[in-house]
Amino acid sequence: MTSLPTESWSIHIDKDYLKFSAAHFLIFPDGTAERLHGHNYKVYVDLHTELDAHGLVVNFKEIKPLVRALCDELDEHFLVPAKHPVLTATTVGDSMEIRYLERRYVIPADEVILLPIGNSSAENLASWFGRTLLQRMAGIWPTLQVRELSIGVEETPGQRGIWTHRQG
Repeated sequence: MTSLPTESWSIHIDKDYLKFSAAHFLIFPDGTAERLHGHNYKVYVDLHTELDAHGLVVNFKEIKPLVRALCDELDEHFLVPAKHPVLTATTVGDSMEIRYLERRYVIPADEVILLPIGNSSAENLASWFGRTLLQRMAGIWPTLQVRELSIGVEETPGQRGIWTHRQG
């Protein structure tokens, strides 16, 4: 018995303006951590769905602003992993006090973003980005059946973390 060929459709988004600059430090399994530093991150999107009645996965003109808005939300912030078991972040007046072991940072609260991740690696940033994008897409296109969504967050050229969501 011969199986029938299958077809699939996807779009890939790789635009120079889908980027954000942010500060972070990575915490390693042995408890050591990088110094506070920043990256000029770039975001990549691969989306696989069925074609709509107009022959589109989704309209590029509609999805690119969603990706750009997420980049803008993270831009020029200190990204803090709110789910790390040792790191703490406490609001003190109009500041945020971030503590990790002997380290203590006091930053204006509006310059800090607490992300629901365990570490601020490129992989975890990609997962936050992808999950948030999926939620926003569902709000705009409630009938859209996403077969697969991959998000790449590049911290330096040639070095990126990738998160992928596959439907069932």
